[in-house]
Amino acid sequence: MNDKKHLGHQAKKRFGQNFLHNDAVISDIIDAINPEPGENLVEIGPGLGALTEPVIERAGKLSVVELDRDLAHRLRHHPFLAKDLTIYETDALKFDFSQLANEEKPLRIFGNLPYNISTPLIFHLLTFKDKVKDMHFMLQKEVVERMAAGPNCKAFGRLSIMTQYQCQVMPVMEIGPEAFKPAPKVDSAIVRLIPHSHIANPVKDIAALNTVCLAAFNQRRKTIRNGFKKLISVEQLAGLNIDANLRPENLSLDEYIKLANFIVDNPPEVEPVKEKRRMSKNRQNQEDLNNTVEDSASETD
Repeated sequence: MNDKKHLGHQAKKRFGQNFLHNDAVISDIIDAINPEPGENLVEIGPGLGALTEPVIERAGKLSVVELDRDLAHRLRHHPFLAKDLTIYETDALKFDFSQLANEEKPLRIFGNLPYNISTPLIFHLLTFKDKVKDMHFMLQKEVVERMAAGPNCKAFGRLSIMTQYQCQVMPVMEIGPEAFKPAPKVDSAIVRLIPHSHIANPVKDIAALNTVCLAAFNQRRKTIRNGFKKLISVEQLAGLNIDANLRPENLSLDEYIKLANFIVDNPPEVEPVKEKRRMSKNRQNQEDLNNTVEDSASETD
């Protein structure tokens, strides 16, 4: 039996396709999203419509972003969903979500995201946070744990800091592999992201916060004395009341904001650390599975 084929569609590994088929799980996810008529709902990767159909039943209209042309064609010719769908056949990583938003109707984005691109996609979506009411995503469980992690935890890293600075992060539910076809080799989880309406301790430049996180977590096993040596001296760290002997996961979000604001006011004389690039998609997938090697490359967590 071909466990990669579901409802007549062969799952494509290059798109990271794992299709939900458990009705109870689907119902719980829809309840968590709670779609209502008149809302500006956007689904990323509708696939075979497991979430699409019940959302339309509750809300009436839906925009979807689907890269797989076979699935987009299938939705475009669906006997009863097609009339209520606006389909954007494109790569969500390159899609301008702001074109779907307006002041009266902020975006409510949801989806079962491909695990091999989930982290860079989250970072892309965060650039539209000012136009978003909330987001609900199915992700690899370890990725959700990193998003929600606090300091002094191995899961705490760049994804934690950059997400929590911009959003309230709320893990909703965990889902086992058996709910999908084909079954993934990892557990999954739903996360709710609600962009902050007000940031009490704003960073002067979010790019600087990203730079500081890259410097720290590209060398997360080293003390910040070594990780920040191209950005901030030991003496400057002392002036900020930050212990240079701490490791990156020991600093709080507010301390990373303090460091980011410092380098905005005191630009380093040398070129700041850049994000490393992975050699292959396989390596990217492996990073998602290993939260002790977080933030080391273009997975951008």
